Amino acid sequence: MPAIAEADDGFFYVIKFRGAGQGKKALIAELLGGEIARALKLKVPEIVFALLDGAFGRTEPDEEIQDLLKASVGLNLGLHYLQGSITYDPAVSIIDPRLASSIVWLDCLLNNVDRTSRNTNMLWWHKELWLIDHGASLYFHHSWKDWQAQATKPFVLIKDHVLLPQATGLDAVNTEFRTILTRELIENIVSLIPDEWLEDETAFQSISEHRQAYVWFLETRIAHSEIFVKEAQYARQSII
Repeated sequence: MPAIAEADDGFFYVIKFRGAGQGKKALIAELLGGEIARALKLKVPEIVFALLDGAFGRTEPDEEIQDLLKASVGLNLGLHYLQGSITYDPAVSIIDPRLASSIVWLDCLLNNVDRTSRNTNMLWWHKELWLIDHGASLYFHHSWKDWQAQATKPFVLIKDHVLLPQATGLDAVNTEFRTILTRELIENIVSLIPDEWLEDETAFQSISEHRQAYVWFLETRIAHSEIFVKEAQYARQSII
C-alpha cells in the first residue's frame, strides 16, 4: 500500500512502506532493481530514502492505514512522483526491440514476476518509457531457501512478460550488460542498502554476510546470464 506524499524538500514521492506486507525485503528489491536498471541506462524515477516521523498519519481515520504507518516509522523508500504520467498499454504503443530486450534482460536477472500485461509497471512520461515497482523482484530472499541454486536457474515466468514478443535483441544486450555490471558496480549498489533493513535475518550471522549474499547472487547470475537469456528466447519462440 504505497502512498503519494510531499517530503520536506518540497517534492512529491511515491512512498513504499517498511510496514507493508512484504516489509523491508520489498524495499531492498526496489532499491537494487531500480539502481541496476539505472546503471543500464533505463529510465527509473529518482529513488530516495524517506524518514517517516512518528507523528505522520496520526490523524488518519482508517485504522488499517494508521497501523501501517505506525509500523513504518523510520527509514522507508520513496520514488519521485511522475506527475501526469500514464500507464504503458501494449495495445497502444510498440516498444523499440532494443529497449524491449533491455527490459526483458533486466527482469530475467532480477526474477521480476511483475511486468505482465495485467500489470506492466511501466509509465509513459514526457514521451519516454519509465520503469517502476521492482519490489516483487528477488523473491528468493523472502526465505533464502536454496538461494545459491536460484542464481543459476532460468527464469521460467519470463513467458508472461509483456515485452517478450518485441525482445529480438537479447544476445546483443546480454553481451553489453555483462560488461557494464561489474563486481565493483554491484558492490556499490548493494552498499546502498541501509544496515537496519538487513537486521534480524536468521539466515546469516551478520549484516555484512547478509549484504554479501546479494552481491554473490547478482554476480553469479550475471556470470551465467546465458541461462536466462536462452530461456527467454525459447519462451519468445513459443509465443510468436
